Amino acid sequence: MNDVTGLPGKGLGAHYRAQFALGGHSVRHLQGILRLYLLRSGLAEVADAAELALTELLTNVVRHVPGRRCAVCYVLLPGAVRVEVSDSDARLPVRGSGELFAEGGRGLLLVEAVTDRWGVTPHTTGDGKTVWFECTSKSPEG
Repeated sequence: MNDVTGLPGKGLGAHYRAQFALGGHSVRHLQGILRLYLLRSGLAEVADAAELALTELLTNVVRHVPGRRCAVCYVLLPGAVRVEVSDSDARLPVRGSGELFAEGGRGLLLVEAVTDRWGVTPHTTGDGKTVWFECTSKSPEG
């Protein structure tokens, strides 16, 4: 089951959290939710970068996490957004070499290139991890 939590009836709120078993169209839908969230929060400037980084993290879930289950959280910070993707696979992601003909391994390099900060936090219970990134607006009103 997919669950969404937030602040019903109070606008967008400071965060959006949902749990999913990712399917064929899930990434596109989550991109759209993130874009809408950022546009309505005055962070349109970071929407393209955040969507691209989110796509890479969700693709890693689809490719590497048994059952393709994850939780996604968008957190508004002053002039920025933090996006977290948590799953139950304790294996930490490995940043690839970026070799031209490699079949994969460029996703985290891309996340690093388009975001201001990113990282991985293993769950203290040992049953998974949270991969996160932050995109900060460069404009004074963002």
